Amino acid sequence: MTPLALVTDPANIVTALIAMNFLAFAAFGIDKARAEAGAWRISEETLLWLAFLGGIGGAYAGRALFRHKTRKQPFSSYLNAIAALQLAGIAALAMWLVLGSAG
Repeated sequence: MTPLALVTDPANIVTALIAMNFLAFAAFGIDKARAEAGAWRISEETLLWLAFLGGIGGAYAGRALFRHKTRKQPFSSYLNAIAALQLAGIAALAMWLVLGSAG
């Protein structure tokens, strides 16, 4: 199997998305615990990258469950922008697949 086939294999994509969501969720929980303990923190940039790289669901779930960074601006706006960008990308991909198969 070629490297491109490995990357585009649906099972590998699903596995990667599950892993990214788990990592994002865990990062929010770890950061909340560290914040409460006054310890070294996970940067907001890292939390946003985990969301951007496919962990948006885990980021929102961790944010809600741990009540972490729910009112923090501009972090909340950036997280919402990432979600909107990903939704737009999914919609564009769906349209491309539908219109591409119709022709």
